[in-house]
Amino acid sequence: MALDPRIPVLVGVAALTQHAADPAEAWEPLDLMEAVLRRAAEDAGSKALLEEVDSIWAPRGFWAYSDPGRILAERFGASGVRTIVAEVGILQTSVLGRAARSIASGEAEVAMIVGAEARDRSSRLGRQGLEVPLTEQADCPPSETLRPHAEIMGQFEIDLGLITPIIQYSMIDNSLRFEEGQSLEAHRAELGALWGAFNRVAVDNPDAWNRTAMSPEEIVTPTESNRMLSYPYTKSLVSQWNVDQAGGLILCTLEKARSLGLDESRFVYPLAVVDSEHMVTLSERRDLWRSPGFELAGQRVFDHLDRGPEEIDHFELYSCFPAAVRVQQREFGIPLDRKVTQTGGMTFGGGPLNNFVLQAWVKMVECLRADPGSHGLVTAISGLITKQGVSVFGPEPSLPFLYDNVTEAVERAWVRTEIDREATGRATISSYTVSHNKNAANGVAIVADLDATRRTLRVVEDPEMMELGTREELCGREVELLAGGGVRWL
Repeated sequence: MALDPRIPVLVGVAALTQHAADPAEAWEPLDLMEAVLRRAAEDAGSKALLEEVDSIWAPRGFWAYSDPGRILAERFGASGVRTIVAEVGILQTSVLGRAARSIASGEAEVAMIVGAEARDRSSRLGRQGLEVPLTEQADCPPSETLRPHAEIMGQFEIDLGLITPIIQYSMIDNSLRFEEGQSLEAHRAELGALWGAFNRVAVDNPDAWNRTAMSPEEIVTPTESNRMLSYPYTKSLVSQWNVDQAGGLILCTLEKARSLGLDESRFVYPLAVVDSEHMVTLSERRDLWRSPGFELAGQRVFDHLDRGPEEIDHFELYSCFPAAVRVQQREFGIPLDRKVTQTGGMTFGGGPLNNFVLQAWVKMVECLRADPGSHGLVTAISGLITKQGVSVFGPEPSLPFLYDNVTEAVERAWVRTEIDREATGRATISSYTVSHNKNAANGVAIVADLDATRRTLRVVEDPEMMELGTREELCGREVELLAGGGVRWL
């Protein structure tokens, strides 16, 4: 069957990791973006793509440029380019889905997606008391700005200092442990094995930020250099975003790719992207360990491709914290012994704020090229597993590219619980963490269920209970909630 000439195809990809001996000589994010897109054009086999680009899509980073795509277009000598900035809170899969759809619908011939961070550069210069030079660009809005429609965190959570992702992801992980009847020791062993497998991949990935080998035991054991941040997460179990990294992709129509004489043996096709954008704050989720969004988005993708997860050859599951990976494994039905990263994950491969999925796509394309005919699945998360995205790539498709959304179905699937800020009386701990953070909640943070429909949150600075919570299971324990936010341990 002849392929639609407008079908989107990934023709060029590149990743860049910058380890500058002197941070004063390191590139800023904009320069990293330019370099990585030039490399992606070289990877595709045609520098003409730079001049002929129709749209440049950029997920927002820590940088302050108002429209980096505009500057990049000028540097490439491209004119009439549509520029899009996706603010934090927009799934990176949404960016890919929209870009690919614009190609399939005839709105564009060549689209580029690019992101970069230079947090290592800025932090090192800052520690030396040096200025951090950046290209200034303000009051130059992009052609379009994509913004999230709601907040990812409830006001009660914010008021209690539960503001860092590590605190809330720890609560998800501890809840999942209790739901599955897992002991603290078995949970610790699973975290070590999971992140140990990620580390081994990073060691062999030339684009990874941290390629130092670590054993599972080293990863989960608190030490002076690997301190416990929020139980059960040590520093080596969390995303590393102080990195200098960039990722870039070039998509175009099959017709355009052929007209440029590109090597079709290197083409990789985006087959399907499915997002869920229904937002439920963590404290409102009846089942803290669940993600109906991943279950339903995954099922939509698998149904479209008529291919189950067991028939996906390569995975890259979004890996900001172990809880994210563990929840996805359960929702997709992926065996726990399957390899689920090609990059080494966000701890070791590197986790730039809003750019990691681009790194993942680059590595997945390289993986699929090395394994002709195979299929690869890459996921994205926004917030506290608040939004979920699934993307699948593979060889020449027999179906049109799918970009879909399962938000309404996910909204129907979520079971929510009412939050009672002033609750008193007996309650049962459904999850907790022990947080060590001077700038956020510090102490035992608990989710306490009063009954099947109501719950509250508490943070208690109790050194004895903080120590106990790392030795004994607090989930399932009954407490008495006192007026004024106190807790009496029963």
